[in-house]
Amino acid sequence: MKRTRLLKHALVIAAVALLVGCTTVGPDYEEPETTLPDAWHTAATEGLTEGEATLQTWWLVFNDPELEDLIMRSAGGNLDLREAMWRVEEARALRGVAAGAKSPQVGFSGQSSRSQPSDNGVVGDFAPPEGFDATNLHDYGVGASWEIDVFGRIQRQVEVADATAEASVEAYRDVLVSLYSEVALAYVNLRTSQERLRLAHANVDGQEDTLELTQDRFSAGLVSALDVAQAESNLANTRSLIPVVERDLDQALNRLAVLLGEHPGSLHAELSEPGPIPDEPADVTTGLPAELLRQRPDVRQAERELAAQTARIGVATADLYPSFELSGFLGLQAVSGGDFFGGDSLTWNLGLPIRWNIFAGGRIRSQIRAEEARTKQLLAGYEQTVLAALEEVENAMMSYVKEIERRGRLTESVDATQRSLDLVLTQYRAGLTDFQNVLDTQRTLLLRQDELAVAEGIVIGSLVRLYRALGGGWDPNTAPVVESEQLAMAETTYSGG
Repeated sequence: MKRTRLLKHALVIAAVALLVGCTTVGPDYEEPETTLPDAWHTAATEGLTEGEATLQTWWLVFNDPELEDLIMRSAGGNLDLREAMWRVEEARALRGVAAGAKSPQVGFSGQSSRSQPSDNGVVGDFAPPEGFDATNLHDYGVGASWEIDVFGRIQRQVEVADATAEASVEAYRDVLVSLYSEVALAYVNLRTSQERLRLAHANVDGQEDTLELTQDRFSAGLVSALDVAQAESNLANTRSLIPVVERDLDQALNRLAVLLGEHPGSLHAELSEPGPIPDEPADVTTGLPAELLRQRPDVRQAERELAAQTARIGVATADLYPSFELSGFLGLQAVSGGDFFGGDSLTWNLGLPIRWNIFAGGRIRSQIRAEEARTKQLLAGYEQTVLAALEEVENAMMSYVKEIERRGRLTESVDATQRSLDLVLTQYRAGLTDFQNVLDTQRTLLLRQDELAVAEGIVIGSLVRLYRALGGGWDPNTAPVVESEQLAMAETTYSGG
């Protein structure tokens, strides 16, 4: 009979919950409509090809196995990327926390105790003549509660958690995009420094020959000691460039090592052999402006953060309405252990608690307005992120095109200066010109060759920045996954193992 009444009460409470019905308050999220240009600015795309760009593995266009290897190693060792991956794992776990509120919460509780009231205490007047006896109490049972999401508060919280987890994935991808470009830029700086060092040594060799020439002519009485002193000064000045370039080379190697998650200096032996600056491909294809919305991780992250904030309005709005909960307890309670499992030891209760903030001094509506204001902020931030992305791509394209043009002019200048040096040295040997012309031409050649080497690195660096601005470096069909060995390592670390 007791069990029958228990079942009836449960059915009545469940029926009440169903009759109330469920709805989700607050605005439903709609992705913002963003107007983008149909094509890039004409001046910026001169020399570039518009169309479907392959951005996932953009570094392959340089056809440099060393660069490809470094990028792959950075994906496995970079600590910023690892940190971002664990933030994704955290957000996914918190999504499970939010979704868990949809399910009934069941817990077990109980205790066995022995107690005796004080004969001289507050209940001492009720003590029998011989005083209170000690008594036992065994009390164990299972309690359950289930919030009926009538107005969608829990559903909105799950939406917040979903969008936040998705935003963390985009943040991870943004780190990935930046990492690959930083590795490529550091590698380009390394090869540029090696080329500059080679040119500096070549100029030193040439100027040493010139110094020897002036010394021979001075010994023959054909020139004054001034020519020798000027040649020595020019040679020393050129040699002074070498330590500066060696410093830049060392810093590029250290930067690469840290990006790979290794100690500074660990790549010196591996990359000390000079290599060429990577060449740009014959054709560089860029996508259309509309593709930025699905390719740039920072834009995608801003959109997901806006979605999460929109759902928070619903969470705040739900506080205006009553909340319903099913609760119950089923257990056994007895003074004597021998009677504990008897039918008369059964204890239970069922309830439908209702909570409703009828008056809160305007707190709830103020919270709703605050969430709406934050949503407007994030909407403006999203639109600004889109504009900034467009600006970055336009600037990167213009920089790449103009740097190629500048490099061409420097190449012409180097060729002309080299011819000038050959001619002026011939004239100096024949006594047809003074040594000042030789000095000026040698200095100009060193300067132009160094500028050209730097310009070659800038061209490739500009292309790398263009790929980064386009959001290249990740596959939209994959999401970051914490590998089983990484989870095992984390569990070992935090369990004291």
